[in-house]
Amino acid sequence: MHHRFTFILALLLLPIIATACSGNSSSSQATATQIADSATTLQRQLPMPAQPTGTAFIIVSKRDKTLSVYDKNPAGDTVMVAQFPCCMGKNKGDKVKRGDMRTPESPTGKPFKITMIQDASTWEHDFHDGRGNILAYGHWFLRLATPGHKGIGIHGSTNNEHTVPGRASEGCIRLLDKDIITLKEHFAYVGMPVTVQHEGQAPYSWELRARQQNTK
Repeated sequence: MHHRFTFILALLLLPIIATACSGNSSSSQATATQIADSATTLQRQLPMPAQPTGTAFIIVSKRDKTLSVYDKNPAGDTVMVAQFPCCMGKNKGDKVKRGDMRTPESPTGKPFKITMIQDASTWEHDFHDGRGNILAYGHWFLRLATPGHKGIGIHGSTNNEHTVPGRASEGCIRLLDKDIITLKEHFAYVGMPVTVQHEGQAPYSWELRARQQNTK
């Protein structure tokens, strides 16, 4: 039954995402809330594994501002097993240098990998916005190997949850604090492949098929 719900919710997400990409500033805040609520609803409909399988992988869509987790179902088919709204670099495009406020994009066929899963519950950061050093990373920091760039990871958004989904980070991928916990506890593992899609890239054809598998 949850497969049918997932498919219906995925269809409902399409017009929301299209609105988010239209550049209509008058409705941007409401749209961001809709995307977050829809992804959260979708997440509740998907089964939670008791522990990471070691076969799951992540696709980050800059276009849709989502982080999706794919894995194999009992029949051996690739299916989407989780999806979360996310925030990424303030500026569009692939990362070139430190401080350019861009999230690096993985080369075609060469996903990044999670190299460390670190407890970040006490980590602070100064965003130079007058707030000083504040808690900023949620409970977990999933450090990524991004050739040519250091310090990039997937983490929470303590004191910045209003930016999810959106573009506001210095290059990392932010999730809601509750979602980084779910990702770490049920899906993430060291060595997990993470593909960050290029700006404006539509879902791969296999992604569409993988989502359809949830209806079977």
